[in-house]
Amino acid sequence: MRLGEFEIYAISDGSIALDGGQMFGVVPKPLWERKLPADSRNRVRLSLTCLLVRTGKCNVLIETGIGDKFSAKYADIYGINHTTTLPADLKKHGLSPADIDVVINTHLHFDHCGWNTRRENGNLVPTFPRARYFVQQGEWEHALHPSERDRASYVEDFFVPTESQLEKLSGDQEIVPGIHVEVVPGHTRDLQCVRIESQGEQAYLISDLVATRAHLPYSWVMSFDLYPLETLANRKRLLPQLAKRGALVVFPHDPEIPWARLVEREGIITAQVQD
Repeated sequence: MRLGEFEIYAISDGSIALDGGQMFGVVPKPLWERKLPADSRNRVRLSLTCLLVRTGKCNVLIETGIGDKFSAKYADIYGINHTTTLPADLKKHGLSPADIDVVINTHLHFDHCGWNTRRENGNLVPTFPRARYFVQQGEWEHALHPSERDRASYVEDFFVPTESQLEKLSGDQEIVPGIHVEVVPGHTRDLQCVRIESQGEQAYLISDLVATRAHLPYSWVMSFDLYPLETLANRKRLLPQLAKRGALVVFPHDPEIPWARLVEREGIITAQVQD
């Protein structure tokens, strides 16, 4: 898809299945199940959507999916389904890992940074050998020392081997011309969303602030969020702005669509699906 002078592509690393109650927090199951049906284990199917931005000067990859470093038990728990993988999807666009110049992780949960690393001759190495990796300093520090509440969300093998290529950020910043990160606390303290702008057009990878279209209602907050009231406040602040701008909003986990434009009517935000 063209975005001004840029090209953007939704890149898939397959899908996972997570507990529906965790995905929707205090929202009763009879309400959320109308939007995302649960399987026999009460799990909902979620995409692993990453974003490739070709600026004409560099190739930027935002998020890297869940990767391939998991046991059969781990794959079963999380319902990992690799109908495709991030490297395979990149290949469809004529790119190898060596062609990626920049990797941006919105945060370091295992389903957002899995392909940051790969195994080579029994060792873990960065998957993208030429890339600069970007994450917030606070997220990096928390990922190394998580709380008991969210320890299971971080797998050090997925991100620690990239440290030699890593740039740790402190707050909002332009990564390359036209691509900015913005810190939006809620899901984690240092979650960063990504704003992409070219010739007056804008896309916004909203990360787990709004995981799927089903999470657009302000109060439909995941139980995974460490700071749910901040999630709520940032949704109320940001979603009307994105609707007004006509930004293309990229969802990380919507099982049917990678992105949509938002519409606000009488204070209610809905998604207008884009081709």
